[in-house]
Formats: sequence, structure tokens, C-alpha cells
Amino acid sequence: MLAIIPERWYSYIIMIQPPINIEIKKLRKKLGLNQVDFAKRAGVGLRFLRELEEGKPTVRLDKLNQVLDFLGVHLEIARDENIKSEFIDNNSNLKQNHEGT
Repeated sequence: MLAIIPERWYSYIIMIQPPINIEIKKLRKKLGLNQVDFAKRAGVGLRFLRELEEGKPTVRLDKLNQVLDFLGVHLEIARDENIKSEFIDNNSNLKQNHEGT
């Protein structure tokens, strides 16, 4: 699950579930592939895969999707019901203000 959240909640989410880079590395190892072979088979560069598995904070979404497609998994955007309603209400107000312009 990928959640779009404010920075102040980031550490909270990390405690709930492993970061995506850890999951990708686990899945690659389950396949019995080293980084070189995995990168070739997934169609991404070795440097990209290494940076991804090391937890680089910014990566190209198209390449990330290539890796996920190869692994047979996908990202999902879902609302975290634990986030305070204040944040959700603020986002609703922003959306209404944006639509009104």
C-alpha cells in the first residue's frame, strides 16, 4: 500500500509496514536473483535497482512500476483511517477552493 501523507506522519507509517525498498529486496531474494540478474530481467539499470533497494527518497515512477510489474505486485493508494479527520477536512477545503477557481 502506498499512502500519500504529510511528512509529519511518515515515521508513523514506517513503523506500521516495511518501506517499499525492503519489500522489493525481499521479493528479489525470494526469486533467488542477485541485483545484476534482476536488473537485466526487469529491464532497469543496475544503478537504479541499487539506489531503490538502498531507500533513495526519489525514484522514477515508471522504472519503479517496471520493477513491480516484474515482481507481479502493484502499488495501491488507500486512505489511512488512522489519520486525524482534521487533515482530511483540510484537504477537502483545499480541493473545494481549487475547484472554485
